Amino acid sequence: MKELVTWLLSAWMVWEAVGSTARLHKANNQDGRCIYSFTVPSANEASCTDPGEVMAIIRDLQRESNSQRLELESSKARLSLLETLVSQLHGNQAARSSSSSVVSLLQKEVESLKREQAQRDTQVSRLEYTISNLLQDKSDLQEDKKWLEEERNELGRRLENTMQEVERLRASHCPQAGEAPSRDSLQESKGNTDTLDYQELKSELVEVPASRLFQGSPSPGLPSAEGEESGCGVLISVGEPVTFRRAETIAGKYGVWMRDPEPISPYSRETTWRVDTVGSDVRQVFEYNNVDQFTKGHPSKVHVLPRSMESTGAVVYRGSLYFQMRKSRIMAKYDLKTEVITVQKELPNAGYHGQFPYSWGGYTDIDFAVDEMGLWVIYSTEKVKGAIVLSKLDPETIEIEQTWETNIRKQSVANAFMICGSLYTISSYSSPEATVNFIYSTKTGTSAPLNIRFENRYRYSSMVDYNPTERKLLAWDNFNMVAYDIKLSKM
Repeated sequence: MKELVTWLLSAWMVWEAVGSTARLHKANNQDGRCIYSFTVPSANEASCTDPGEVMAIIRDLQRESNSQRLELESSKARLSLLETLVSQLHGNQAARSSSSSVVSLLQKEVESLKREQAQRDTQVSRLEYTISNLLQDKSDLQEDKKWLEEERNELGRRLENTMQEVERLRASHCPQAGEAPSRDSLQESKGNTDTLDYQELKSELVEVPASRLFQGSPSPGLPSAEGEESGCGVLISVGEPVTFRRAETIAGKYGVWMRDPEPISPYSRETTWRVDTVGSDVRQVFEYNNVDQFTKGHPSKVHVLPRSMESTGAVVYRGSLYFQMRKSRIMAKYDLKTEVITVQKELPNAGYHGQFPYSWGGYTDIDFAVDEMGLWVIYSTEKVKGAIVLSKLDPETIEIEQTWETNIRKQSVANAFMICGSLYTISSYSSPEATVNFIYSTKTGTSAPLNIRFENRYRYSSMVDYNPTERKLLAWDNFNMVAYDIKLSKM
């Protein structure tokens, strides 16, 4: 059996080697055994293949088989590699999907961080703006402090000089007991005090002889008090001051408060405005809808002027605030409803910023006033050497309509106001027994002395204005906003 298998294997190898031309035969021999044989048609073959050649063929076949096996192993390896790559590819796709989710989350986080950064930037910007405002306020306060210190030092120096001057005057010109002061001594006293710089003390020195001259004497050429007021007339009395409220801070030592005698909607006759004027940059105008708000100190609105105002000479008339711009002779008209300056006009040749103020100082060179006749401005010029100049203004354009030059020295009076086309002056801003001491009539172009009591209850009146609708004087007296009833005679 072993031999048969070996033979068949050899035959199969020969078959594979020589192809399909070989012929296989099967037959029984004499013994009845099955005999297999084959023949190969070949002219060169005379006998069966040599066993050595068969082994060579077998070795070739084995080598080919090994080669094919190696190729198969290589193919398997490549296939395994491909499977690994495919697996990695699927893994990468999953990773990319996961990465996409992570990227989306990161993008959301970045957007959130950006929003937070924007909010922080906004907060930083607001803080920087607040810091800037605080620094500006600090600078303003420092400037105000410096200004107040300079004023205090100047007051002290001038007060000392004035006291020395008073002592000198008393020693050289005081009359004996019972002897009336001579005209020459009065003139000399007045001339000496005119050389002093500080107007407040100067007015006090001038007031003493003036009050003696006019005390108890009737005003020549003026109507009597008979027949009380009916329409326009001449001032015959000023009542006791009524206090409406008191300012809360040092900025309110001087100021101006106003009501519009001819209000325009949305304002009424009760609408009140107030400005605290101590400081180097006065811009805030407090507005109150009615008297109750004003007395309680609850403003309905605060206007911030586009340009800083100077001193206490402002007025409100027909819905507009008229004021002098700081350190200039420019008059401004500010529309309270639209909150814009509608007109600016220079007041020709007018003194400003301390050239020709009232006796209390305060840069009160240009003073607006309102009466039954309309809008006025009180000031002075170099030409008239400090005498009061009075101009009637067109309230729409602030153009000068007519001008009068008086013989009343502006720095010798504490304040002034208009009633029915006549100018009135006040003798002192601090004396409790001050007087309305002069009248100048624009109708006749003449002035006359008066002796109408005017009480400075709080000893420092920095503003006095007339309201023709209420028939009252409004004043600012040492932090206090007060009002006086008045009486006029018939014309």
